[in-house]
Amino acid sequence: MANQPLPTLANRQLSRIPAIPTHPKFLFPSTPEDVLMVAPMFTGIIEETGEVIAFSTSGNGARLVLKAPLVSSDLKIGDSIAVNGCCLTTTGLNNDTLSFDLLNETLLRTNLQSAAPGSLVNLERALAANARLGGHFVQGHIDCTSPVLSFEKTGADFRLEIPLPAAFAQYVVPKGSIAINGISLTVAELKDGSMVVWIIPHTMAVTNLRAIKAGDLVNLEFDMLAKYVERIMAK
Repeated sequence: MANQPLPTLANRQLSRIPAIPTHPKFLFPSTPEDVLMVAPMFTGIIEETGEVIAFSTSGNGARLVLKAPLVSSDLKIGDSIAVNGCCLTTTGLNNDTLSFDLLNETLLRTNLQSAAPGSLVNLERALAANARLGGHFVQGHIDCTSPVLSFEKTGADFRLEIPLPAAFAQYVVPKGSIAINGISLTVAELKDGSMVVWIIPHTMAVTNLRAIKAGDLVNLEFDMLAKYVERIMAK
């Protein structure tokens, strides 16, 4: 079989991230565009809040059905999408509804375990190779969940405080990035056992943070660059 030509950036500009190729160029990426071809990536800029239509569990996991008119407009079966920051594969598509099959591991590690009809989830399609990086690199791999300690309005903005699990505290620095429910946010303050971020009115309006309250679980993904640095320094 003849070797297939490598896709050029121009050919990829209007498409989302395809399945992982087996060409060495993509197994050993050397440019930002090649990195995006290896695995789906996100930026933490929420495109839409989807509404849960159905959520059913079984012995092997769960099935999640969402209404999402915007992000469903150019999706295909098999495409990746971040749901509350968790990278999921689209397994069903019917007009403006999307379906996903969730493993038990996903339910254990994320707040999707508490999804219910009518609840809102943050949605972001995989980063296109020609897109602006408005937030920070987000993999869609949730590290843990944490309950909201407090969520209070102060002036026009909102102060969100969340416990910081000790196992992940080394990945967080003041003014660093963190993904909360898939949203790219800046750590404003580190306290003894917790962290604080500030939410502007726009973020409140376009994400599901407008529906959370103290005690609710949020998904956390810590900066992957910090994890790589830790790994390198350990060698």
